[in-house]
Amino acid sequence: MRITDRAGPGAVGGNGGASRAGQAGSRFSLDHAAGTARQSGVQASAPASAMDGLLAIQAAGDQIERRRRAMRRGHGILDSLDRLKIDLLSGRIDAASLSLLRQQLKQQRDNADDPGLDDILAHVDLRAEVELAKLARR
Repeated sequence: MRITDRAGPGAVGGNGGASRAGQAGSRFSLDHAAGTARQSGVQASAPASAMDGLLAIQAAGDQIERRRRAMRRGHGILDSLDRLKIDLLSGRIDAASLSLLRQQLKQQRDNADDPGLDDILAHVDLRAEVELAKLARR
């Protein structure tokens, strides 16, 4: 890369550059070949440990999100079972509540990567299926 002055030395004003000894006729230039040699080298990537850390954080975020979705689904089914219990105690069964419970059971259950939580959610699903089966017999 080379920098040239288009307006000339007198256009800047003053004689600061010309008054320096030995510098009056010099110009700034950058060796173009040396610059491209440095730039053409392969850029170093981020260290593997930093990338591993970022991937671990991302995986942990995915695991937390799966756990939240599984818990939301479980809470929704439990709420539907509570509404069903209230309906049974009042003597009327709401078809919309049954439909919602069936729909919730059809949704894919996320694996929470927690054996205890997965076991509890399996029991919740089983309880909901049993209640639906009891009502289907009527």
